[in-house]
Amino acid sequence: MALADLFGEQGIIVLVVIAVVLFGSTQIPKLARSLGSAQKEFKKGLDEGAGDDAAAAPKAVAAPAPAPAPAPAPAQAPPAADGTADASS
Repeated sequence: MALADLFGEQGIIVLVVIAVVLFGSTQIPKLARSLGSAQKEFKKGLDEGAGDDAAAAPKAVAAPAPAPAPAPAPAQAPPAADGTADASS
């Protein structure tokens, strides 16, 4: 979406006048230069990050072997109905 669509032609003129008043006519080229270099550095960082991801992708690490299933706990018999202890234990 272009700025002209968002603000209209008159809105863009008003924004430029406000920017000149706030920053001064000598600071605007410096501001634009620093924004351009920041954008260039950002894109460079994105490219380096994408390159790191692409370089790491072929180095697939083998999946670890699945852990053995734990042995089931021995079933315990319910207590005797008469309240006495089970003789087997």
